[in-house]
Amino acid sequence: MTEVTLSCGRNGAVKTCEANGHACSSRKGSDVVCAAVSALLKTAMLVLSHTENVAFDADVSARGKLAFRADMQENLGGPDKIEAESRLRCVADFIRSGVSSVSDEYPGYVLLRENTIG
Repeated sequence: MTEVTLSCGRNGAVKTCEANGHACSSRKGSDVVCAAVSALLKTAMLVLSHTENVAFDADVSARGKLAFRADMQENLGGPDKIEAESRLRCVADFIRSGVSSVSDEYPGYVLLRENTIG
């Protein structure tokens, strides 16, 4: 089973996300569930890595594991803060909706856990 843990701030903005394990819904190289979760999380990572005023760090060094952290730059204010916070909330919604959809389509292969930080 693939377990995805999404941690957000009280404002709904993504802070961290981790995925561990393999769905094992099919043979290696043909697992549509793993491919779907990977595509969703890698898209979220790509968006965050190109978001202004957001510090982003990722670890994809081990097979079957993916983790990232995103934080707004400190002392950010005005329109820049609003834009960065909005983007972080949108990415959290994207991950939540996408992983939940895969879990609904393939029950027993993906588990989404959510935490609130702060």
